[in-house]
Amino acid sequence: MYVLCSPCILQPGLRADGITKPSDLALFAKTIERCNKFGIEIVSLPCPESIYLGENRKPGTFLERLNTLEFSNLLGMLERGVTDTIQQRGSPLCIIGVNSSPTCGVTSTWYGAEGDKPPKREGRGVFLARFPAVPAMDVAVFSRYRVYLAAPLFSEAERVFNASVARLLRTHLFEVHLPQEAGDDSDARDIQEQERLFLLNKTALERSDIVVAIIEGADADSGTAWEMGYAFAQGKPVIALRTDFRRVGHHEHVNLMLELSAQVVGSTEDILKALQSPCLNSGQRVSP
Repeated sequence: MYVLCSPCILQPGLRADGITKPSDLALFAKTIERCNKFGIEIVSLPCPESIYLGENRKPGTFLERLNTLEFSNLLGMLERGVTDTIQQRGSPLCIIGVNSSPTCGVTSTWYGAEGDKPPKREGRGVFLARFPAVPAMDVAVFSRYRVYLAAPLFSEAERVFNASVARLLRTHLFEVHLPQEAGDDSDARDIQEQERLFLLNKTALERSDIVVAIIEGADADSGTAWEMGYAFAQGKPVIALRTDFRRVGHHEHVNLMLELSAQVVGSTEDILKALQSPCLNSGQRVSP
């Protein structure tokens, strides 16, 4: 299993002068971390902008400096090299790009002002656009892989279901913290053990990139509700699974405060879609 990767993720110095922030470097590092954790080989794409303009260059749009026949010919040559790699190695899991890049943007690109169109447009950069059949993910999405799985764990049925969700997420290249796996599965514990579990789970929440919460039943589990609220207050995305068809009101599946602080989905497949699993389009997964 391998990914094709925008070269600046591995070599930030290839980017235009002055545009790389500490938050960008953190995303790049977590992308590499995820690949290392799950044994995904990183194959770097070439950098058309560095080849054409040099490494020390000012930021600019495609129309400002790259809209030339020479650059188009360069893209064609580089495209053939990438296509040869795919033919030799098979299809990659995805391409990891960097949004806003004129060449390697995934869902947005600084293309340049043209008529009444804004300079920043939706869609892929001009290099990634040459590989429409290969799924592409922005580095900010791919790097978000550490999941805290919040759920009630008081019955065997609940624990079995929680474990099945955790296994599914792990096959889709997500690191999962599941409290019941850390010993939070019994009432036979003293105050020291309670404090240990509280700090362990709180730390895991703070370290996570996203929370997946299971909110079945007539009312959501109080511990799960606390974990959702703590995550929301920290600005972390929360995806809440509810397959229970009961509703608490005409417009609410669950408690109003929970529903409006989370993206509520109705199946495990919908969890994977909300997480934007890189395996959904490629069909490649790891063993649980």
